[in-house]
Amino acid sequence: MSGHVMVFAPTPLLTVTVDQPTGQPEIHLHPGGQGVWQARMIMSLGGEVVLCTALGGEIGQVLEPLLVSEGVDLKVVVRDSGGSGGYVHDRREGSRQEIVDVPGQPLSRHELDELYNLALGEGLRAPVSVLSGPNDPALVPPDLYRRFAADLGANGGRVVVDLSGEHLTAVLDSGVFFLKVSHEELIRDGRAADDDEEQLSRAMYDMHAAGAESVVVSRADRPALALVDGELFEVEMPRLQAADPRGAGDSMTAGVAAVVAGGGDLRTAIRTGAAAGALNVTRHGLGTGRSDSIAGLVDRVRLVPAGTRPQERTTPDELADRVIER
Repeated sequence: MSGHVMVFAPTPLLTVTVDQPTGQPEIHLHPGGQGVWQARMIMSLGGEVVLCTALGGEIGQVLEPLLVSEGVDLKVVVRDSGGSGGYVHDRREGSRQEIVDVPGQPLSRHELDELYNLALGEGLRAPVSVLSGPNDPALVPPDLYRRFAADLGANGGRVVVDLSGEHLTAVLDSGVFFLKVSHEELIRDGRAADDDEEQLSRAMYDMHAAGAESVVVSRADRPALALVDGELFEVEMPRLQAADPRGAGDSMTAGVAAVVAGGGDLRTAIRTGAAAGALNVTRHGLGTGRSDSIAGLVDRVRLVPAGTRPQERTTPDELADRVIER
């Protein structure tokens, strides 16, 4: 699997984790944030990534070489009005304890213009662009995402997003190829009253009508829901023991982007994304996973038409062979 993906990551984070797997404490420094985790998984699946970002302050100076070491093709706007953010977590007791979380400062108008021009140029050269959200909604205005989705989509690019709130509304106004959102975010945003499947499916059809060609809604430990070609599916897969429950959604989005950029069909992309997300939670390290392990799990992921009884469910091969008219 290979493909060229532009990942828009406007506000990456420096993650500092204190761990103690053996007798001595260890300190780990890594780049993080939604876009970085997505880029990491895309590369794990064999894709090539151009990461477009803005870096500032002391944290930005530390982040740049760390991002380069990840293997991405890094394109940077150097900030002059504010610094990048980060967090410090203590994991010595087995669970994450947050010591401090610094979101960073909003991008200035000049920085937003520079980053937009940089990322748009790269996105126009890529078959797939992933628009990752800011780590704090106040850092980047929603209208930037609306313009991105409109300009990339109008020029033949496939736009993949994992957004919520006003940023989600903004990209729907322009239209996107693939949208991933969690059921908690749909409830928080008032798009669904609760986690009832009927409520969530209605919200998915509403977002499809508003501008999302395909939609996946993650549901924590329940099967995700996928709306593909106008039909609703449950994404069923084996249960795995979680070492760190975070990062599954970002890995799913990245898996979809990687497969589509490599020329794969959307159903295989969703199954691959689900496998990537499931394996990610078995590891300590967001956006990580072995491509061979992910490939081995894809065959165990099934897209089952929602609402069917177990005895009515088709096999993965039968589902793969089905052709649904648009």
